[in-house]
Amino acid sequence: MTSEITSSIARLFRERFNSKPRVFRAPGRVNLIGEHTDYNDGFVMPAAIDFATFVAAAARNDRMLVIRSENYNDERVFDLDETDPKPMRHWSDYVRGVAVVLERADHRLRGANLLIKGEIPLGAGLSSSAAIEVATALALLNVNRDSLPPLELALLCQRAENDFVGMRCGIMDQFISCHAQAGHALMLDCRSLAFRAVPLPPNVRLVICNTMVKHELASGEYNRRRAECEMGVKLIRRSIPAIHALRDVTMEQIRSLNSRLPASVARRCRHVVSENARVVEAAKALEESNLSRLGRLMTASHASLRDDYKVSCVELDSLVEIASAHQGVFGARMTGGGFGGCTINIVAEDHVEGFVGAVRQEYEIKHFMKPDVYVCTASDGAGEVTPA
Repeated sequence: MTSEITSSIARLFRERFNSKPRVFRAPGRVNLIGEHTDYNDGFVMPAAIDFATFVAAAARNDRMLVIRSENYNDERVFDLDETDPKPMRHWSDYVRGVAVVLERADHRLRGANLLIKGEIPLGAGLSSSAAIEVATALALLNVNRDSLPPLELALLCQRAENDFVGMRCGIMDQFISCHAQAGHALMLDCRSLAFRAVPLPPNVRLVICNTMVKHELASGEYNRRRAECEMGVKLIRRSIPAIHALRDVTMEQIRSLNSRLPASVARRCRHVVSENARVVEAAKALEESNLSRLGRLMTASHASLRDDYKVSCVELDSLVEIASAHQGVFGARMTGGGFGGCTINIVAEDHVEGFVGAVRQEYEIKHFMKPDVYVCTASDGAGEVTPA
């Protein structure tokens, strides 16, 4: 399938720019467990999915970037010599931001023609933004006969999104896009950036169900949760000065200090501390092929996000309830920031077809909308896929 897409993109590039390109791919991702832990120096366990963004590229003889998006049927032109580039609040900011950050990091770029085509569903929380950043960075570096190690590439793309686009994302999305291994999730320490690959059984599929809603309070509540976590750390440090982040706190300490924290702050801290422990246990469960244990941890994660972190919603809870009652489902939970978006489900391969049909039918009856459902496998990270 990738070879067909790659050939199609190369053909479109030749038609538009009349030259032969090199083609680069970066995958989207889903987080299996470990929600709202990344900005607390905690643990996450994402996997790359077999939906990706592709960038076809060829060098120019000037310092212009000509960027065409097939998804938006739009084209933009930028001068790399512009002295003070600013974001335009436009899809092209993700591409241009990568070029700006590369230049600021002393990678002087040649101009380039870029053609972009993505198959990651937009707005579904599957990290289409990190995928376009990583694929663009690979393309720009390679047409300049340059390269970066995967970690440096991920950090540079995160910086482009933070400093140019203006989205204060963590490192998880760019990291998994650069480091993913087919058939595996990654157990990632968001403080040290140490990681290890954990195997996913070959007879299961990652099935992502989209609620088709995104409640308007999401961004404001996300910022409030971060502030509550920071307040928790500040208050806990009065009793335990060695604490630097919720990553350093144990459940015993949360229980002993509960009366000294505002009720909402105590609940937020309890979620983060317990979620970190669940990620560690989930990695062990996968390494031991114990899918029943993984499922129980996913159930507990969703309950904690719903009850302690208060970031679920009726639609997410419905999808988890529907999934959990279906035969062949090992685990189900919300994934992503919350207040809408998607659930992640671990489903036995021979039950996937029935599961997809049941979810679509039952969710539509309850909420009068058809959910999008994406059946995925864990894929490799970013790289070149230029057709022969």
